[in-house]
Amino acid sequence: MQLRNVLPGDVDAYVRMRCDPDMMADLGGPQPREEMAAKVRRDAEQAAADLAWFKMIVPDPATPEVVAGTVTLWSHHTDDGPISEIGWMVLPRFQGQGLGKRAVRMLLARARDESRWGVVHAFPATSNAASNGICRSVGFRFVSETDVAFAGRVFRTNHWSVDPGTDLA
Repeated sequence: MQLRNVLPGDVDAYVRMRCDPDMMADLGGPQPREEMAAKVRRDAEQAAADLAWFKMIVPDPATPEVVAGTVTLWSHHTDDGPISEIGWMVLPRFQGQGLGKRAVRMLLARARDESRWGVVHAFPATSNAASNGICRSVGFRFVSETDVAFAGRVFRTNHWSVDPGTDLA
């Protein structure tokens, strides 16, 4: 498995993840298809400039055009100040194979090795057992339940945090 930057040509993968009602069930529902090209372009620009890590999960480097999902690490401002946040999505045909967990571990290890991002937060929906399981298994600590806005929608999440420099399992 490898992680690579999102590229402008990854629109189809974004559509399959972000516009699918099942994939987005825990995130307030599907996003508009017509917004995906611009979203991919913005993400690719930020990744190329190393402002955020927007990574595509490539299960087999021998077939780099086949992607299993995304894992992303970025900083943003909240009411409590700036935070670093990680998030991931794995397409249904690749779920249950450990790719999401491996991708999260890889990105957090890179954050540790580069001494970048500080404490990293994750906010999976309370109903998303798989993502909450990833948080537990890689060393995140449960902080609290909280409401989070995503794509103009508010949903209930578990707030987890990990310090890649000391907490990785």
